[in-house]
Amino acid sequence: MESTLFTNEIILSWLQYYSQNVKINLSKLKMLDITGKNKNLIPAIMNNQAVLVFTDAGHPDIFYDMWNAELGDCEIWYNEGSDPSGEIKHNKLSNMIDRGINASAAMLIINAKATANYQIGMENDRFSSGSVNYVCREVRAVIMNKLNLGYQDNICIISGESIAVEAAMIATEGSIIAVEYDFRDRDTMKENTEKFGLGNVSIVESLEDPVLKKLPKPDIAFMVASPKISSEIRSLLAINPNMNFVIYTLDFESLTSIPELFRENGLERTEALFIEISRVNSKNMMEPFPAPWLISGKKIKAL
Repeated sequence: MESTLFTNEIILSWLQYYSQNVKINLSKLKMLDITGKNKNLIPAIMNNQAVLVFTDAGHPDIFYDMWNAELGDCEIWYNEGSDPSGEIKHNKLSNMIDRGINASAAMLIINAKATANYQIGMENDRFSSGSVNYVCREVRAVIMNKLNLGYQDNICIISGESIAVEAAMIATEGSIIAVEYDFRDRDTMKENTEKFGLGNVSIVESLEDPVLKKLPKPDIAFMVASPKISSEIRSLLAINPNMNFVIYTLDFESLTSIPELFRENGLERTEALFIEISRVNSKNMMEPFPAPWLISGKKIKAL
């Protein structure tokens, strides 16, 4: 069990303190201890109207990071010191961006706009602008549906930057490995992890990176098909022989090669999906988007 500064007794005392001082329905409260590793504070705030955050001293940019993630309207309830006692204070997050955390304590974050802040298939302008051409939000929503991630899932994503961001927001207690071959894309991916406060994303430049041995083994892989797809599938199956795959491709030759690649590696296709999206623009003209195939596969079960 992961050790923590906040035992059950301490957590209960903080719950009692806030229940006595703030009008809040405890049954709808999300609790998050960010003293451990890979804890995603910002996505938790985006998804919940009330978050009780247990934190240790430090975190000098915690409020600035939340403000940068467009959470400036949140209200922060807190006290001075490390004990659940004394006067309770509250302020808009936008007025606290220059503050840090100087003691282990608990603070209550109220986000009245939680239901509108995050949804599967985020608008592309919310991501960091950089070297990446992001897939349109409707296609990304279908991809996330097919990945069907749980909050503790581990996933490897190859050249799918916006997919990695949304996966990290869903698999809050899981691990996301983002493989980015181009250094510019790695920089953009890093900007996104900082912008959204994602502590559970590890960015690597290839599947041969030694750091992979120290990370949880992924259960599922999302891949943008490339000339490296054959070696990528073999490398991923070496990490986890029961890996599930979702492959994105716009290229016909890559599409037609996937069935043979699956057979060679003991995989079976579970689904092939073609996605075509068009929008009517402000000039009432049809605006088409790239139309990809999504190919899903898994290990063939022995009879």
